[in-house]
Amino acid sequence: MTVDQLPATSREVRLASYPEGEVTLAHFELGESALAEPGEGQVVVRNDWMTLGSVARDQMNPDTKLPIPVFRPGIAMWGRTVGTVVRSNSPDLAVGDLVEHFSGWREYAVGSAHEFFRRDRSLLPGPEYFLSQGPTAWHGMAGTADVREGDVVFVSGATNGVGALAGQIARLRGAKRVIGSTGSKEKIDFLVDELGFDAAFDYHDGPVADRLAELAPDGLDVVFDNVGGEQFEAAVQVASRGARFALCGTLAGQHGTGDGGSPRLPLMSVITKDLTLRGFATLHTPDQIEDWNDRFGAWLREGRIVFPHTVVEGGVPALPEAFVALMERRYSGTVLVRLS
Repeated sequence: MTVDQLPATSREVRLASYPEGEVTLAHFELGESALAEPGEGQVVVRNDWMTLGSVARDQMNPDTKLPIPVFRPGIAMWGRTVGTVVRSNSPDLAVGDLVEHFSGWREYAVGSAHEFFRRDRSLLPGPEYFLSQGPTAWHGMAGTADVREGDVVFVSGATNGVGALAGQIARLRGAKRVIGSTGSKEKIDFLVDELGFDAAFDYHDGPVADRLAELAPDGLDVVFDNVGGEQFEAAVQVASRGARFALCGTLAGQHGTGDGGSPRLPLMSVITKDLTLRGFATLHTPDQIEDWNDRFGAWLREGRIVFPHTVVEGGVPALPEAFVALMERRYSGTVLVRLS
């Protein structure tokens, strides 16, 4: 299909029903919506790549506690996406422009030009690189935890899209030792051999506190926590005096009936060790995103960082199965679905 051709309809994925437990393919439905020429000030964008994140599971809960809109049954879902402008009725965007936006889970997006953010194709190796979770990883490591020269750093859930970049950022900022937790021997090898972590362990292999004490005998200076639960509790136990915690997520209790989102916090340890526990949200400003893209591009050109990601082929129809696989933790790094 050339850039100036439009189909009559656009395929999209809709939420079929709210899951009460594990997400299955039955909770999604594939539909079509009419596609027309853009109105005044609007553009039509062909979606090329979409990233999948576990936060979408929270958006499938009608009573989610997160401050984000939830999906509604029978209505197309949405998510972070990059695509190409194929029709423009706005002076702000031209046909052929690469844009980032949040109208994913569909083949084409139509809307006001201000809903789409132009990206410089020459900045990164490919359009999918703009979908990294680097802004979150950078904000947590640099802005929240303030990783410094000589720090010993622990990243929980280190093979997800955020953790895989957070560990590399810690190293780039001068960390002496970077440790990651994950869920299999294969993923341990991935962290150490491909991403340059100094050590990694499978959180299934015995008490996490014992593994951390073994791998960080002098204590932890920085903890980037994506998991919560036992891993957070263990990190507090092993933390050095003055350690800084960047609290990014609670995967251990985010889905299902687990209580990982409500770990025990030994206040006396926090007080006597003079710990700093700081949570941070991932709602980034345009300036923060552009700053990351510039930094990311430079590091990639210098060969100082890699973008760990998994590519799923198959377009929009492949999205439900890919999301189920994400929930089953079958992927490493950022999960990207090629839509066109």
